[in-house]
Amino acid sequence: MLGILFNDKECKELDYVLRKELDEMLLDLNDSRLDGDIKSAITRRYKIIFRMYARIASPKELSRYALNVRTYRS
Repeated sequence: MLGILFNDKECKELDYVLRKELDEMLLDLNDSRLDGDIKSAITRRYKIIFRMYARIASPKELSRYALNVRTYRS
């Protein structure tokens, strides 16, 4: 187990970066040009990033992405 301390500004930046990454992966998952293997890899990465985001996000913010993680389970 590793631990990291963030100040308020760093926490907001991490929140922003993780949200943008989740949004980008959702766009990729909706791209019909990508095949199943690539979507499966994106889904695995999405789950990891989602768990990271869950540690700092409020339940309301998290619910926006939680619904989508169920949609793309492989």
